[in-house]
Amino acid sequence: MRIRRILAAVFATAALAGLGLTGAATAATATVGSVTPASVTPGECTDNGGTIDRSTPVLPTCRGGMYDGQTVD
Repeated sequence: MRIRRILAAVFATAALAGLGLTGAATAATATVGSVTPASVTPGECTDNGGTIDRSTPVLPTCRGGMYDGQTVD
């Protein structure tokens, strides 16, 4: 009787640990695909359909295209 309880606890723990690992792997995969760079090069901005807006106060900004709103360094 005691062995059944121990085995049930072991299986429950293993099942919950497995769910935690798959959830973490799914979250890590989803995050990798949506990362955008903090700044882009002038070539990256123009090659992806944007134009460089140099009228912004601190750094030039990419306007339009894939990197719209990103700073250009």
